Order: sequence, then C-alpha cells, then structure tokens
Amino acid sequence: MIQRVQSIWLFLASLTLFMLLLVPIITKLFNGTEYWILVSGLYEKATTGTIKVEGFLAMFISTIIIALIAFANIFNFKNRSLQKQVCNVVIILTAGLSFWISQMVQRIPGGLEGAGYNAGALLPLLAIIFCFLAMRGIRKDEQLIKSADRLR
Repeated sequence: MIQRVQSIWLFLASLTLFMLLLVPIITKLFNGTEYWILVSGLYEKATTGTIKVEGFLAMFISTIIIALIAFANIFNFKNRSLQKQVCNVVIILTAGLSFWISQMVQRIPGGLEGAGYNAGALLPLLAIIFCFLAMRGIRKDEQLIKSADRLR
C-alpha cells in the first residue's frame, strides 16, 4: 500500500535530493568576492548581482533524474523486490553524485581552504540514510506477509 512507512522515507529521500537544487554546497569569500556552488553551477556575487561563472548542466540533470527515480519508487509498493532494487540503485547513484559534487567543489576559486560547507554538503548523505530506512521498511513488510502466509 502507498501509505506504508517506506513511502515516507522514499519521499524524504526524493525531497532531499530536490533540495540540492536550491541549497548551496559550499561558499567562499575570495579577493572580496563571494562564491558559492550549487549542483547547477558556480556562482559569484558581484556588484551588479549574481553571476553564473560556470554551469554544471550534467550534474543538474543527474540530480533531477535521481530524485525522480526515488520519487517514482514510491509507486512500486506492489512489487517489493523491485522496490528494494531501485532503492539500491538510488543509493549507488547518490553516492556517485556526491563523489561528482566533491570533484566539482574543488573548482571554487582560491581552493577549499577557508571555505564554508553548507547544508547542501550533507544532503546526499541524508538521502542515502532515508533510502536505507525505506529498505528496512520494505524488509519488515516482507516479513509481515511471510508470517501472515504461515498462519493460513
């Protein structure tokens, strides 16, 4: 059923991945200019406003796809084994995305020294934890169904 606890965990994982689109990962003040990185690119706060220095279109699209996969997995409630496999895929893709983010973060001007890590740096880890909790809920559902089958 869609109102199971794993649906909540999968929704939270999807929401966390979508939050990556809005929340900065790292910020740094370098030579009087503030820089920050989102999954959509490297931004600079200039006197004329915010300027996109470099775009990360592939990472932006990948983040949206992973979040949509996690969200679509909510509706696989009738096929628990597929739901667990998709959770594993989301975990692997999110781990790969976080590695990719760590490589892109090194492009910030002036290096990582003195940079401030924001909430966006922890969001992929949080999404992975939510997926693990969803898998635990799926496993509990399987055990409940097996125990009910033994009673028949």
